[in-house]
Amino acid sequence: MYRYLKYMLPIAIPLLILYLPLSAFPFEGMTIVQQRIAAIFVFATLSWVLEPIPIYATSVAIIALELFLVSDKAIILFRGAEGTEQYGVVINHVDIMATFASPIIMLFLGGFFLAIAATKFRLDVNLARVLLRPFGDNPRYVMLGLMLITGMFSMFMSNTATTAMMLSILAPVIALFSPKDPGRIAFALCIPLAANIGGIGTPIGTPPNAIALKYLQGINSINFGEWMAFGVPFALLMMAFSWFLINKLFPAKQQKITLDIQGEFLKTPKALLVYTIFIVTILLWLMGSVHGMNSYTVAMLPVTVFLMTGIITKDDLKKISWDVLWLVSGGIALGLALDKSGLAELIVYSIPFNSFSPYVVLVGATLMSWLMANFMSNTATANLLLPMMAALGASMTSLAPLGGEVALILVVTFASSLGMALPISTPPNALAHATGHIKTNDMAKVGIIVGLSGVLLSFVVVWVLNLLGRV
Repeated sequence: MYRYLKYMLPIAIPLLILYLPLSAFPFEGMTIVQQRIAAIFVFATLSWVLEPIPIYATSVAIIALELFLVSDKAIILFRGAEGTEQYGVVINHVDIMATFASPIIMLFLGGFFLAIAATKFRLDVNLARVLLRPFGDNPRYVMLGLMLITGMFSMFMSNTATTAMMLSILAPVIALFSPKDPGRIAFALCIPLAANIGGIGTPIGTPPNAIALKYLQGINSINFGEWMAFGVPFALLMMAFSWFLINKLFPAKQQKITLDIQGEFLKTPKALLVYTIFIVTILLWLMGSVHGMNSYTVAMLPVTVFLMTGIITKDDLKKISWDVLWLVSGGIALGLALDKSGLAELIVYSIPFNSFSPYVVLVGATLMSWLMANFMSNTATANLLLPMMAALGASMTSLAPLGGEVALILVVTFASSLGMALPISTPPNALAHATGHIKTNDMAKVGIIVGLSGVLLSFVVVWVLNLLGRV
């Protein structure tokens, strides 16, 4: 029955919303355009949760539905009342299509180019080989080294690609443990945990961060370096806590292990160029206030140089995670529609949030984000919640002493990246679970403790930023 419901509900419920009379909605002054966007929003929610189609296909469908139903070039059949107050504000079709090439998408594209070039010229494996040397052969400290390196890579590379690479390096090491040694579980678990947490450290580390930047504009703007100033300490603290927790829950019985990673740094002209562009791009991202370029502009440096020099070829372009880019663009389009049509503002103003304690709103929104992210894509969670949170933060005056809109957006963003309790929660979890070394209940136990601890720490981070006047 579930198999049929997951296909029927994302179609039936939005159609019902689409054909209800406006008087049936509990929002005074709702327009036809807003009603259609509400139907699209429900379609997106149900499709991202139930996954009758791939989640990136849902994002593309969102953009198409907005063009067909609520744009200034919508199907003529749906434009009979256009120009009247009841019809509402239409959305420029150029703005909707521009979400495919949003600055956020360009930022991610730059990150993907760096990651592909690093993998192609074995920069990632060789860095791992060199950086792991100081951690010796004690399993506890080798695990710490693995987590720090995985977290660092995840700040600038896809956490899925990072996890796949690190698990392949780790496979022969895990085989050294006896089948009943808890260390086997600990080593298999530490990689996805570090990959999930490490991505929080930079705007390109995980899609929710990039989506959050879309709503942190103007006086609330946060640049690449500023994000890292609080994101990296947060990630390091969470990795340290995760390392301590894993060692307590799954202490390794084996006293000594040896990581044997073969390779050496390439010294060809193209390899040296990759190393140089990698370093220069990161430095430019960190020093935005010095050179005047924003992080989106800087992201075009690796794209341009690697294409012009043949470091990235047309075959390499096929390896780019286009599904992630489409997923993010659909979320941006959904946020655009909710904002431009006034639907997000209408919903927020219709609920008396100002009568609620700001602490209740902060905690409630954060826990909702964390729970949703455990059962669906963290990107989809951010796509659905952040437009509402931006409108709520801007309208709720009682939130101002706690950091206002910025505080609400940050804690919800962090929470969406901390949903990691199940194999389905994130791609790194799925990859680690597929090794066969981790039981779902072990992953859930660690994921819930780490996730909720991270939620608490995110409140501390926002409180400190508020004290420093940064939010």
